[in-house]
Amino acid sequence: MNPLQRTLIEKAGNDNGFEHVLDSEANGVTLASARHPTRVWVGLENGAYHVRFQATSPTLLPELQRSFPQMGIESGEFAIATEAALATLLRRAASLARALPSQAAADYQHAVATELAALPASLAGTEVERLVRQRIGQNKFREAMLDYWGGACAVTGIAIPEVLRASHAKPWAECASDAERLDVFNGFLLSANLDALFDRFLISFSYAGELLVSSAILANERERLGLDKPMRLRWFAEEHLRYLQFHQARFEEKT
Repeated sequence: MNPLQRTLIEKAGNDNGFEHVLDSEANGVTLASARHPTRVWVGLENGAYHVRFQATSPTLLPELQRSFPQMGIESGEFAIATEAALATLLRRAASLARALPSQAAADYQHAVATELAALPASLAGTEVERLVRQRIGQNKFREAMLDYWGGACAVTGIAIPEVLRASHAKPWAECASDAERLDVFNGFLLSANLDALFDRFLISFSYAGELLVSSAILANERERLGLDKPMRLRWFAEEHLRYLQFHQARFEEKT
C-alpha cells in the first residue's frame, strides 16, 4: 500500500463516520470514531479493498450483509472494488454502530447525566426529572431509528425527516427498562399517517413484514388512507420479533 492509497482510505474513513486513525501499518489502516465503539481495519490487496469490522454489537455484521448482499464476504471480511463502495460501506456501518443496541442507551445515559447535573438537586426524583429523561430518551430513539432505517420510512421509503416518526411497537410507558425503550428493534421509522395508525394498534405487520390492517378500518377509509394496496416493510430483522409479538397481540384486540 503506497502513501496515496493510505491517504484515500483515511479520507474515506474521516468522511464517513470513522474519523480517527488508530493504527497505520504496511498492509492496512485501523479506523475508529468518538461517536461509537466500532473499529474497522481496511487493507488493499490485488486492487481490492478488504474491510474487517470489530463491533460491540453482534447484529452489525448481519445488518451490513443485508444492506450489501452484492459485496463478497468471507470470514467476516468484505472485499470491495472501488473507493465509492468503500465510502458507502463505512457510512452505513457508522450509522448502524450508532443505532444498534446498546449504543443508543449509552448515549442516553450520558445525555441524561449531563442535563440533570445542571438542574437543582431539589428536582431529583420529581416530575421534572421524569420529563427530562423522557424527552432525551425519545430524541435518542428517533436518532437511532433515523440511522438504522437510513433516514427513510420503513414501509414507503419516504425520506422527509419532518414527516417521519419513531414508532414504538411496545409503548414507552410499558417498557421494562431503558434498554427496551431505546432498542432500535422496538418499532419502526414510519411516515406520520402510518405512525398514528401503528401507535393505536390499527395496523401492524406480519412476521414476513406485510402490512396488516384492522377490520375496524372500513374499506372506504382504507382507500382514503392509502391502505387499499399491499404494503410491506423494506426489511425485517429477527430482533424485531419479540416486540412485534407484543404489538400484534394488541392489534388483534382491535381486529
